[in-house]
Amino acid sequence: MGFAAPAHAHPVPFSYLDLRLLSQGRIEAVLTIHVIDIAHDLNMTPAEVLLDQSTADSKKEAIGNLLRSRLLLATDGVTLDPQLVRIETLPDRQALALHLSFDKQSLPGLIEIQCALFPYDPLHQTFLNIYEDEKLLHQEIFNKDETRFEYFTGSRQGALAVVRKFIPGGIYHIFTGPDHILFIVGLLLLGGSMLRLMSIVTAFTIAHSITLSLAALDMVSLPARLIEPAIALSIVYVGIDNLLIGKEGRDVRAWTAFFFGFVHGFGFAGVLKEFGLPSQALGWSLFSFNFGVEIGQACIVVVVASLLAALRKRNPDLSRQVAMIGSVCVILAGSYWFIQRVFF
Repeated sequence: MGFAAPAHAHPVPFSYLDLRLLSQGRIEAVLTIHVIDIAHDLNMTPAEVLLDQSTADSKKEAIGNLLRSRLLLATDGVTLDPQLVRIETLPDRQALALHLSFDKQSLPGLIEIQCALFPYDPLHQTFLNIYEDEKLLHQEIFNKDETRFEYFTGSRQGALAVVRKFIPGGIYHIFTGPDHILFIVGLLLLGGSMLRLMSIVTAFTIAHSITLSLAALDMVSLPARLIEPAIALSIVYVGIDNLLIGKEGRDVRAWTAFFFGFVHGFGFAGVLKEFGLPSQALGWSLFSFNFGVEIGQACIVVVVASLLAALRKRNPDLSRQVAMIGSVCVILAGSYWFIQRVFF
């Protein structure tokens, strides 16, 4: 014990970033950081020397250069250069308040923030508060695993930015979701008039739009461990139903699409939540993502229905064989996904 060195406890490893979006288009920020953290990265000891105003001011350029690589702000795809206006010492908090401004001439629609202030400390967190003028509208936490965040402003530009992001997001999701694609293809295999096929797809759209909205707004919540196997079972059912239609002559595909559309809507909502729903443009984000999904579905319907109609016109017998074989493949794929999602 006599040979033990003194130990210095590190206070709670937090920083605080207050970001203000002013109506004139300017962006200002106050970043409050503990002197132990900034002194560590500036190789200064003891850390408390930074609480002296003249010492802090002498390190203004070094601190500014450090921030430029660790706090990145972009508006509508354009990176902004942070200007360190002044440093305020906070002796009672053992901290520095860095007053920043960002060169921006108009109100942005989308703000992208990347924040990783002190990588040497894996426990460090930065608490973000976003204000539009004087109103606090959003709070977020950055840590070693979460270093990026997107914020859509409550302006017309913000709504347009939401549309530009969420429509392609919906299209991308439907084209990268093989289970959703196979469900739609299974519904189309038996063909029919364009009006008939449109009624089937419309029933699916109405149903999944309802549960997508309810789940995305956290009004109804079901765990993925139930939804994902249920989606797989819906694919199996469509394949079996196609085989029964071929034998019995009945066609309830529109009702099948409507019923299972509710299930698929929960699956869409899980992806939508990963995008991060902007509170300032919630309605636009839901509409845009759903619209993107519909664009993707429409492309699938046009391609598949056209190919099946051409085949049916040229060789009706081969068309029926393709429908039956395709339905068996749908059943097998759905069964595989169900087993995988339940047991593995």
